[in-house]
Amino acid sequence: MSDAVIRMPDEKKGVMLRGHPMAFLVTDENTRHTSMFDWTIPPEFATGRHVHRVQEETFYLLEGECEWHVGDRTIHATPGTFLFIPPGVPHNITNVSEKPARVLMTVSPPGHEHYFEEL
Repeated sequence: MSDAVIRMPDEKKGVMLRGHPMAFLVTDENTRHTSMFDWTIPPEFATGRHVHRVQEETFYLLEGECEWHVGDRTIHATPGTFLFIPPGVPHNITNVSEKPARVLMTVSPPGHEHYFEEL
């Protein structure tokens, strides 16, 4: 785990979710601390409300419009919006537009990529 990870734009490691890419930028193969993803969220896709007991997540919206429900708050996110969601906080993500949205997402501790691989 002592090697730097460099991913060029044409290097694709990851999965397709509902026909849109989720690139795995760094995973538990590379680090003991966090996974990072470049996720293209399909139009009108919603994750459904859920809770992570151990993982904390961050999201940085690069493109599009999404709505997050975090605890009892609703956030209408536009590019440049950042969210940190600690363990135990109910949340969901919805792409509220007719165009794909794109987020950088981290999950700590790493390993969440295995969940996405199984979808």
